[in-house]
Amino acid sequence: MKRLVLQIHMFILVLCLVPVKSWINNKNVLSVTKKIKAVNQVYHQDSMVNLVSINKSITIENYFQFMDSLVKKHDSLTPYKLTEHLLVRSNLWIIDTFQNTDYYRMKAKDSFVYNQKKMIALPRGNLIQIPDSIQAKKLLHKFQNTIIDINIPEFKLRIYEDSVLLYQFPIRVGKNERKYLEMSGRIQDLKTKTGEGQIVNHFRNPRYINPVNNHEYHETKRDDGKVTKLPQIPFIETEINGLRYGQLIHPTTNPETLEKAHSNGCIGSKEADAWVIYYYAPINTRISIRYDLKIIDKKGNTSFIKDIYDTKNR
Repeated sequence: MKRLVLQIHMFILVLCLVPVKSWINNKNVLSVTKKIKAVNQVYHQDSMVNLVSINKSITIENYFQFMDSLVKKHDSLTPYKLTEHLLVRSNLWIIDTFQNTDYYRMKAKDSFVYNQKKMIALPRGNLIQIPDSIQAKKLLHKFQNTIIDINIPEFKLRIYEDSVLLYQFPIRVGKNERKYLEMSGRIQDLKTKTGEGQIVNHFRNPRYINPVNNHEYHETKRDDGKVTKLPQIPFIETEINGLRYGQLIHPTTNPETLEKAHSNGCIGSKEADAWVIYYYAPINTRISIRYDLKIIDKKGNTSFIKDIYDTKNR
């Protein structure tokens, strides 16, 4: 009964905001659909079921701007703080769509992608659901109980919710060497650093800069030898043991380097995997970066992996 009363109150609130042609009686509430003139004028809201219909395809280069406008418009109507991560986790098809923009997935379909930013992120006609307060509460609980676990010598990044393994991805890690980096102006230990911490920032339109010479670049040579524009996929900044080392989690355009000590300290993943990691790692998500050589599989069998940083001799 309380839920019905709440629905009726919400419906009356909508009536105060937009003109409608439907009415309420004591037995039922009729769905009211009204186009909302947003800044980009590309979606409308079904006020009763909280659905947004995409009336114009949104490309990757315009995706975050669109999502920000969507969040801003609906945040004032929700009893909780609406965020991009809440919105996308309520619509997992969006992550699936992004995963399939991966250069190498497209190549497997005999499709060459020079500029990923021009690909469609949100196809016309698809629906985006605005989560209700119950859904939002459940998702926020999931966020609080999610941990990003990285084992450096295993070259693995895992996403856990409580003790349940959700995802496991191959990664690349920092090289076992020291090198002068123009970006920092000093010799740096390139090994990926271990510790406990959290996600502190997202770079949704990252600049690609070579830390060795501090030069920005806009194209990349792929594993197949072809040159493309660099993709727009968020970089994730970590804080480990209370310090920000500039140690990012980000995609690599050269998956042949995965499962190797190949980076300048950052954690690299496939493009498809980077989208999953981003949407499962909102700000303040816990992260653990460890260096464990002893591995126990699902059957309880123990094995030891290669000591890539030669820690026994240090």
